Amino acid sequence: MARPPPEPVQVVKQRRDAALKALVDGVPYAQFLGIGFDRRGDELTAVLRFDDQLIGNPMRQALHGGVTAAFLEVTAIITLSWSYLWADIESGVIDVERLVAGDLPRLPKTINMTVEYLRAGLPRDAYARAVVSRTGRRYATVRVEAWQDNRDRAYAEASGHFLMPPPEGTGRG
Repeated sequence: MARPPPEPVQVVKQRRDAALKALVDGVPYAQFLGIGFDRRGDELTAVLRFDDQLIGNPMRQALHGGVTAAFLEVTAIITLSWSYLWADIESGVIDVERLVAGDLPRLPKTINMTVEYLRAGLPRDAYARAVVSRTGRRYATVRVEAWQDNRDRAYAEASGHFLMPPPEGTGRG
């Protein structure tokens, strides 16, 4: 049996971008804070666009610690979700049109997060990347690093444990 011809690269990019946008749009707090994601292949970089409302200490002009913690947590959840949904998005098991219509899979739930504030977040855009350290059927561990002007100078880091959603159709959860 002959293989079907590969999809044009633009079709693949559009499908991936639509799936990621639907996933991020499904987290209202990400929209509230103005968190977006830049995708290169399967690698994601979260972007927290600066807004004056994100300042927690007006005297120091520093980002609020709660905003930083939420930014790290949203980055971890979206990256973890993207990592386990990637194969199904690529193979077509997950219908991107259904995702865009709001029929989203269940996302991982935070068990705990430990945040380390390394320096004050400045009044400018921030970026973060997460690495899934371990993923199993029930639990996952994710590390996240956030920076602003220089990737080598993180202003916050976090480590979190997440409860993975049950596989579709198992009735658990």
